[in-house]
Amino acid sequence: MGKSRTYTCAQRPCKRRKRPVYLKFSHDSLRIFGRAYNPLFRKPRLAGFVQKREGGGGEEEEKEGEEKEEEIEHLNKTHSQRQQNSNLSSMNFFPSKAKPKSYLEKLQSRLSGGRFRMLNEKLYTSSGDEAFKFFKEDPSAFDCYHEGYQEQMSRWPSQPLDVIINWLNKHSKHLTVADFGCGSGKLAKSVKNQVFSLDLVATDETIIACNMAHTPLNSHSIDIAVFCLSLMGTDYPSFLAEAHRVLKNGGTLLIAEVRSRFDPKNGGADPTQFIKALGGLGFSCVNKDFSNKFFVVFEFSKHRVLKNSKKCEWPALKVCIYKRR
Repeated sequence: MGKSRTYTCAQRPCKRRKRPVYLKFSHDSLRIFGRAYNPLFRKPRLAGFVQKREGGGGEEEEKEGEEKEEEIEHLNKTHSQRQQNSNLSSMNFFPSKAKPKSYLEKLQSRLSGGRFRMLNEKLYTSSGDEAFKFFKEDPSAFDCYHEGYQEQMSRWPSQPLDVIINWLNKHSKHLTVADFGCGSGKLAKSVKNQVFSLDLVATDETIIACNMAHTPLNSHSIDIAVFCLSLMGTDYPSFLAEAHRVLKNGGTLLIAEVRSRFDPKNGGADPTQFIKALGGLGFSCVNKDFSNKFFVVFEFSKHRVLKNSKKCEWPALKVCIYKRR
C-alpha cells in the first residue's frame, strides 16, 4: 500500500478551478460590437450549427441554423453601416450643453435692449418730422431699433403682417400698394403686387426714406394703403391724411395696431372714436377684427374727397413702452 501523506491547510496545494463566465449583452451592445469582438458571434458557435446541419439533423435544426446565420449577417451589416456613418471610437454619447453667455455678451444684450426701449419711446413721443431728422443723423439707431423690434415680435404667436399678406393674396395682384412704415420691406417681398415701401430710413434700394406725412407719391395713385404697427408719433393723424391723399376713390386702408392701444379700460383709445375720426377724414369702416389677443385689424374704404381735416377729433393712442426686464 502506498504511503499516505497528510497536509496542513497551509501546505496543501490549491488548484484553481476554471469557472465559465457568463456575459449579458443588451440589444444595443449586440449592434455596436462587431463579429470579431462579440463572443456570441464567434466562428465555433456558427460552426456548430453547420456541423449539425451536415450531420443529417432534422429540418428544425436546419431552419434554426439558417435563422441564426441570417441574424448574424443582418447584425454585421448594421454594424458596418454605422461605422461608415460615424466613428465609434470618437462617438460622444453625452453631448455637451450650449455654453452660457459670457458676462460681456450679457452686458451687450442689456445695453442693446436699453437702447431699443429708448428709441421706441422716442418714436412714440416725437413728431414724424423730428423722428425723420433724428434717424437721418444716426442711421445706425434705426438698425438697432429694428433688431429689438424683431426680437419682441418673435414672441408673438401670430404676426399682423402675415394677416395683411394673406388679405392681399386673396385680392388682385394688379392693385398698387403703399406700405407706410415698411421696416425691412417684407411686405413687398411676400406679395406679387407693386408695393411702394416707405420708412424713415432706406435699408435697401427698394425702400423710400421719407416722413410718413409727406411722401413723394402722386395723389390718387394707390389702391391699398397699409399701416402695420406704424402709427407712431404725436402727429399720427397727418400720416392717415397723407394716405387719404395718395389713395384712389374707393381705395382701401388697412391698419394693424397693438390691441392695448385700443383698450379704453387700460388707458387706450376708444375704437368707436377712432373710427368716427377716420369717418370725418373721408373713410368708412368696412371691417374690424378684435379676435387676436395681441393686435387688432381695421379695414376702411375711401368714399369721398377730404375737405377739412382740422374738424376731426382724434383720440390719443396709448404709447407702447416696454418694461425693463
